[in-house]
Amino acid sequence: MCADTSRSAPAPNPITRVGIVARADLTEAAPVVRDVVNWLTERDIIPVVERDTAKLADLTSVSTADATALPKAVDLMLILGGDGTLLGMARRIAVADADPPILAINFGGLGFLTEITLPELYEALASSIDGTARVDHRRMLQSHVLHDGEVRTKEIVLNDVVITKSALSGILDLSVSVGDQFVARFRADGLIIATPTGSTAYNLSAGGPIVHPLVNAVVLTPIAPHTLTNRPVVLPESARIRVEPELAIRPARAFASFDGQTGFELEPGDSVTVETARRPLRVIRSAARPYFAVLREKLRWTER
Repeated sequence: MCADTSRSAPAPNPITRVGIVARADLTEAAPVVRDVVNWLTERDIIPVVERDTAKLADLTSVSTADATALPKAVDLMLILGGDGTLLGMARRIAVADADPPILAINFGGLGFLTEITLPELYEALASSIDGTARVDHRRMLQSHVLHDGEVRTKEIVLNDVVITKSALSGILDLSVSVGDQFVARFRADGLIIATPTGSTAYNLSAGGPIVHPLVNAVVLTPIAPHTLTNRPVVLPESARIRVEPELAIRPARAFASFDGQTGFELEPGDSVTVETARRPLRVIRSAARPYFAVLREKLRWTER
């Protein structure tokens, strides 16, 4: 089911504080950060700059906060960088149980999620502040790694949870259940559990489908399956997925990674559960660039 969760109605709360985050090594963002701080200050809006970003831009007289505290301190998050910068802040927003919308500006690279370009920055920022911007509600996933009923770790992701073998490991046996129903035992190099937003990332490279970001679904895609009949499966977003790597069957090493940013090795007896997170992420969309235009432009989709 595809629910149109984008909206252009004025925001229920006025934007009075804007967080600013740039990729740590993005020196070309420094003058942009300084200009945005001045632009906001002239409009009586308080800029709150992430501490490393303030150092990057050589700002000493502005309000600052560390990256983990920033989501609770602002009404809007401005991100200057690429998709990795957005993913990192999206996860911090989720962990903080905060709800500021993200306005992401692309600085080079593919920038599929950070689709708004630098020349569009101030128009997009103005519409975000006055409440006329288009806002997508992007579903996130919550994952727990369990061992004997105890939680080893828990993560929230925007793109995907990936279970994969190490470079020199043999093929993995992965037992998958949805709710109380057994689905299949996959023999593969790994398994991707992706959101619709993440369907255009690793999932797509592994042969999974493109899923519109407003479709309420989760994608299950095996990585290089041993049997060609093992194909991706699209599940309802209400599905609670459980993956048990059968590491005692044959010598193998398995790892779980979360949005490609954190991860660790799984042990025999571990299981990974994945379900829809309690709160979606609000992402501000380009007014000039519909979703399918982004597919064509960024991924060369349907190009001959």
